[in-house]
Amino acid sequence: MKRIGTAAMLSFGLTAAVSAQTLDDLKNDGKNTDNILTYGMGYGQNRYSTLTQIDKTNIKRLVPVWSLSLDNQWGEQAQPIVYNGVMYMTTAKATVAIDVGTGKQIWKTPVDWLPETPRVVCCGVSNKGAAIYNGKIYRTTLDAYVLALDAKTGAQIWKSKAAEWKDGYSMTVAPLIANGVLLTGISGAEFGIRGFIDGWDPETGKQLWRHYTIPARGEKGNETWPQDNNAWETGGGSAWITGSYDPELDLMYWGTGNPAPWATQTRAGDNLYTSSVLAMRPKTGEVVWYYQFTPNDAYDYDACWELILAELRVQGGNRKVLMQLNRNGFLYVLDRTNGQLISAKAYGKVNWASQVDPKTGRPVETDIAKSIRDMKSTEMWPSTRGAKNWQHAAFNPQTGLIYANTMHEGRMYKHLETKPFVVGQRYQYIENLPLPRAAGEPVGHIEAIDPLTAEKKWRVPLADFQIWSAMLTTGGGVLFTGKETGEFIALDADTGKQLWQFQTGSGINAMPVTFTQKGRQYVTVLSGIGGLYWNIAREQLKDKVPPGGSVWTFALMPN
Repeated sequence: MKRIGTAAMLSFGLTAAVSAQTLDDLKNDGKNTDNILTYGMGYGQNRYSTLTQIDKTNIKRLVPVWSLSLDNQWGEQAQPIVYNGVMYMTTAKATVAIDVGTGKQIWKTPVDWLPETPRVVCCGVSNKGAAIYNGKIYRTTLDAYVLALDAKTGAQIWKSKAAEWKDGYSMTVAPLIANGVLLTGISGAEFGIRGFIDGWDPETGKQLWRHYTIPARGEKGNETWPQDNNAWETGGGSAWITGSYDPELDLMYWGTGNPAPWATQTRAGDNLYTSSVLAMRPKTGEVVWYYQFTPNDAYDYDACWELILAELRVQGGNRKVLMQLNRNGFLYVLDRTNGQLISAKAYGKVNWASQVDPKTGRPVETDIAKSIRDMKSTEMWPSTRGAKNWQHAAFNPQTGLIYANTMHEGRMYKHLETKPFVVGQRYQYIENLPLPRAAGEPVGHIEAIDPLTAEKKWRVPLADFQIWSAMLTTGGGVLFTGKETGEFIALDADTGKQLWQFQTGSGINAMPVTFTQKGRQYVTVLSGIGGLYWNIAREQLKDKVPPGGSVWTFALMPN
């Protein structure tokens, strides 16, 4: 294993020595604002910080304090991990440790995969981030490996193969540590994989268990797949966004992707457990309950998106809830103890279903859905990219609102005749064409949403490009997110008014974070155009936004 930046190790003395992170440290992520130890800035993935040093009154004094090149042309989508003055960053090409006080690289460990690997990646080469535990940094690789690095040196400790990339499997997911188990999901539903979630021993890399998201013959749920063909073997159900975890219930919640192929002729039935959330025991992979958002998904409305955990006041009592702005256009609130539906309201334009039945929890499909299944070209809202895509929302427990970058987009959509499955090749069979856009019609919104009603407290329309960066909300009443055209921006959480911006030099598709170092609040984001939207809008953006990855860290200019 080659490692770059050995000389930079001499600067490691500038930072505190790395010590072992405990499970209690991970459970309490957010209480010590010097550290960010979990994906989503806490097991509940609220993407919320209590920090108030940067607020609406002084945000104009926010300035960059350091920037570091990541030497990566593929695009940046990762969330940083921060511990004891060191920031850990992943790209598709490398893992990097940075001194947060100076921005100097401490170590860099390359990730090696064959140049042809991206052919099995549906939606952009990237990596979503790392996990940290007991002095080790964990990540996944594009060619479907999971590996552990020494947090002090970047040296590889172990590397385990999850799947064969040539069969259509890939990994961009950030791992999760829950109850002492390292957890990962998989990508590849567009290539007809059979999805799974894995549990690993974080010390040795030994696989502890594997739970397939598509049940085999004889397993509960297989009856929802055709019994006269082998559609379940190539049924999709990828799991490529990191799950949430409730330590009190010892339940992790993981979203699953679309069934394969997208066209439905060969897979009658609900197709469990695709487009669902699975509530699982991290030690064993046992499924305690599930909820399927889109049965027999004909639209690519997978349910991989972040699952936000919170306590909400519901009908006079406090409920432990799980919330998701589902790709299908409905905002779901579930009781996370048992999967009971509390609310499901449309938050975007939806025509494939009229509502979600409050008793059955199933969407009530319209004639639009019938037209699609009849293989007719049909105007469908939202599009296959959803009313919101992977860019994570944030929940502020003080305001009780979800803040999100959403999309306003329909498509002319048609199922095509399916052909026999070929390993490692796309398995979709649809026609997916753009709709003409009326003058002045927005392409998306930045918005503040009430989770139980889906009503908008405020909504900012986007006229040029959708926003594919995650949202960060703070106790200072400020929201942070980034634009495809490179601007890192701050907004007033009460009104949506833009308060500040800084041009980072490339498009932002990543997840901003905030933390403290020696009492000073910092905000960090990765810049580097890439991912699915770069594929979609490349022609419009290519002369405006240069590629190239970098890390930007900001703080208030002293008075």
